[in-house]
Amino acid sequence: MYKTISSLGAIAALAATATAHGTVTGVTIDGVFTGGFKLDYYYQKGSNNIPEHNGWYAENLDNGFVEPNAFGTADIICHKNASPEGSSDSLAKVAAGGTVEFHWTEWPESHVGPVITYVAPYTGDIASVKKADLKWTKIQADGFANGEWAAKKMIGDNNTFPVTVPSALAAGKYVFRHEIIALHSAGDVNGAQNYPQCLNIEVTGSGTTKPEGVAATSLYKADDAGIKFNVYAPSIDYPIPGPPMFGAGSGSGSGSAPSTPTKPATPAASSAAPSSAPSAAPVENNPAPVASTTPAPSNGGSDSGALPKEFTIE
Repeated sequence: MYKTISSLGAIAALAATATAHGTVTGVTIDGVFTGGFKLDYYYQKGSNNIPEHNGWYAENLDNGFVEPNAFGTADIICHKNASPEGSSDSLAKVAAGGTVEFHWTEWPESHVGPVITYVAPYTGDIASVKKADLKWTKIQADGFANGEWAAKKMIGDNNTFPVTVPSALAAGKYVFRHEIIALHSAGDVNGAQNYPQCLNIEVTGSGTTKPEGVAATSLYKADDAGIKFNVYAPSIDYPIPGPPMFGAGSGSGSGSAPSTPTKPATPAASSAAPSSAPSAAPVENNPAPVASTTPAPSNGGSDSGALPKEFTIE
């Protein structure tokens, strides 16, 4: 039996489920929350309603992703059409050896994959930074361990992922590139989905190591073992893609050893939205943004299509 659905409310509900990905809303350091770039800010450009934030501007307005075919383009650096426009580099500081908690909006349980963080040093005014000139060093990489994907662990930790800054990292201004690579469709060519997010964070302390890093367009290749990967295999032995970890020397290859082969968890049938509030109750150093119209879809990568005004379901 078929039923016809023409209710805008029903369509909106289905669309919200289909496009439920995520972005980083901000970071907590030593109990202080600093807001990042929110997609609502795109529609408030030129107004005085945007609070100070340390996140980079980006135009992933559909909560979409960067696909492997675009790994050689500027979109892989900090997401689509990203720039430091409007961001501050004086709001967030962390001591080398300290922890940065990255807070994500809702993330679908089906979108399993690794969580990876890079840093790129810069000097001078953040507004003058050219993203193509940034050189990235991996400081954190979690894939599949103890039967659980890092992205799933992030969901279980109230959409929060903690990253420890290497104690040897030299003090200075850095752009942090925090990323989830969703692998639920990565068994197919061009099926992986990268969600890079960039935020300005100053590192303090007595560290002296200044990493050389690599250009973001050299981080991954479409045929890397950790990019084209079947998460539904009977056992999981996942090699995290990208350059070596901080302090691991030069060369190419995975930033950490593959995980011990483990049977994967049964794929989630739905993507219920967990709470997106930070795990602790951090103190905000900026005001809450003014609510705005829900972002309109862009033409970039997204794993959902437009819904018609009237359609049938079985």
